[in-house]
Amino acid sequence: MLKVAIAEDDFRVASIHEQFLEKLDHVALTGKALNAKEALHLLETAETDLLLLDNYLPDRTGLSLLPEIRERWPGTDVILITASTEKEVVEPAVRYGAADYIVKPVTFERFKSAVEKVQKRRKLINSNHELTQDMIDQVFSDQRPQETAPTLLPKGIDPLTLQKVKDMLRTQIQGINAEELGQNMGASRTTARRYLEYLISSGEAKAELEYGIVGRPERKYYLV
Repeated sequence: MLKVAIAEDDFRVASIHEQFLEKLDHVALTGKALNAKEALHLLETAETDLLLLDNYLPDRTGLSLLPEIRERWPGTDVILITASTEKEVVEPAVRYGAADYIVKPVTFERFKSAVEKVQKRRKLINSNHELTQDMIDQVFSDQRPQETAPTLLPKGIDPLTLQKVKDMLRTQIQGINAEELGQNMGASRTTARRYLEYLISSGEAKAELEYGIVGRPERKYYLV
């Protein structure tokens, strides 16, 4: 569940953003703030994964809050929402680590895209102890989730076989290792592992190390 707070001095805009959040899956509103002081207090008192931050608050700009938020709550993502399109606002927002930048008035589709991007990135990082280069590329990518996935399958990944692997994983509640999957799909362990690692890189699967009776670690895969 993504815990989201709203910092917006216009209660009508805040209400719209709250309605947008209600339409999204796995999202919970933790509170709303009308100014910067209330926003900081909200972060202090309520666990927050994502802050929707208006730039022009009555007491401070949202932009001026970003460095403080980064220092005090490094695990909180911030989406800056503002009517400003000036370079002097956009550039520092990027440098201070804003997860996204939305120009008012906000459409639901743009809002949904920004929140889902944060959800996907957090899930990708939290589901894996080690990240491959493909996974790291996704973390730092600004591409919309799944927009170009069908045409970007890497060499050696067949879409029909990939779907078969997904279907097999879906039935394995306790997880499955590469050798077991290879036997089930009639392929080598290396081939099975290639598909499993691809699913991890795309955020659709996760892997955990489990220790058997003799203490030998085993990498087991689960569908996210």
